[in-house]
Amino acid sequence: MLRPEDYAAPLDRAAGHARRWLESLPSRHVGPLTTADELAEAFGGELPDAGLAPADTVDLLASAAEPGLMAMASGRFYGWVIGGTLPAAMAADWLVTAWDQNTGLRFATPAVVAAEEAAGRWILDLLRLPPTADVGFATGASMANFSGLAAARWRVLERLGWDLNERGLAGAPRIRVLLGAERHDTIDMALRMLGLGAPQAVPVDGQGRIRPDALAAALEQGAGPTIVCLQAGNIHSGAFDPFPEAIAAAREHSAWVHVDGAFGLWAAASESTRHLMAGAEDADSWGTDAHKNLNVPYDCGIVVCRDVVALRHALGLHADYLVLDAHGDHGPGDPFEKVPELSRRARGVPVWAALRSLGRTGVDSLVAGLAGHAAQLARRIGELPGAEVLNDVVFSQVTLAFGSDERTRAVADCLAKDGRVWMSGSRWHDRAVLRISVANWSSDDQDVEVSVSAVREALEATRGL
Repeated sequence: MLRPEDYAAPLDRAAGHARRWLESLPSRHVGPLTTADELAEAFGGELPDAGLAPADTVDLLASAAEPGLMAMASGRFYGWVIGGTLPAAMAADWLVTAWDQNTGLRFATPAVVAAEEAAGRWILDLLRLPPTADVGFATGASMANFSGLAAARWRVLERLGWDLNERGLAGAPRIRVLLGAERHDTIDMALRMLGLGAPQAVPVDGQGRIRPDALAAALEQGAGPTIVCLQAGNIHSGAFDPFPEAIAAAREHSAWVHVDGAFGLWAAASESTRHLMAGAEDADSWGTDAHKNLNVPYDCGIVVCRDVVALRHALGLHADYLVLDAHGDHGPGDPFEKVPELSRRARGVPVWAALRSLGRTGVDSLVAGLAGHAAQLARRIGELPGAEVLNDVVFSQVTLAFGSDERTRAVADCLAKDGRVWMSGSRWHDRAVLRISVANWSSDDQDVEVSVSAVREALEATRGL
């Protein structure tokens, strides 16, 4: 039988370890201090015959893991595009685990569904997207994009009288997909999983923005059902596609328009960056992450779809044992109809907590702060001898080079070993680069100072390369 007291000791231990971890973040080495191979012995070996007390298991986990943890929640972690976690969102996520609700049906879990639906309405309002659109909470932007593109696939074939759910893709009219040459690879992954094959890459400008003239020309060269994918936030430059011109070109060919806004969609939530998203509200579907710029725990992506019927027909299912939303396609719908999962945790609840704790002005300040600190880092580091900022810093991304590829990689290695900051290496325009992605709510002016000092010292240490 369930005995609530059985949870007391392991939860108390976990809370203590969590507090100590959070207290270490301002000063700890940002990168991990060991490797997965080196940790194999601590975690692995033969599974013992006898179990370990729950509280002792928590202690073992925490002590074994500590040297292999990356301080991704640090204000000086700028790798990839990974946000921290807001206090209210973290606490809400603990409750989600304790409540253990399978958030698939409105009928079965009304409390968490109501919170998710409220969060969805707030998201539509903040991002200035159609108020009647569907909002689904997926594992991340990869599956959010997959969901939007699944709706697109269903609708563009339905317009031709092809019942995808009944007949499948075999023999269906081929769907052509056009997108910018510098899109994120997860779009290609989603297209593969959807059976749509390789897309047609459209030329982009020097910042990675799709060229509307090239898109119009590519659209003219073909026919048939068409999907156009646009981008809010290039992974290297942070640049945004010219939405009004690109969407107008797509509409001339009755194309479905999807926007990959993994981190960039949140620009619409701040007065200072909203202009970057102008015109994107005229698309058909959008994908983004909440665990990036909104700073909720992993994993949480968001799909928004204007065409409610298309999304629910593409992803929903009906079974006799499921008590479905009585409103059908014209009501709020069940959560499982909007993402690829029937069973899932209530990942939208931490989104609700983040938004409710911040309010409209808090979200605005959060997004503006990310962009502001990126601009500050670009200016300060760009002033250092030997440093070069390669992109127009319009949002939260900064891409740097330090002369030769050899020196750029050496600077990255120095920073990783030093441990005060974490900046990830990449390759852009056939050059080795160092990327700064500002995505953490806790990054502040002091973090900028420490980061600039770390880069300055790395440049001094690599002089002559």
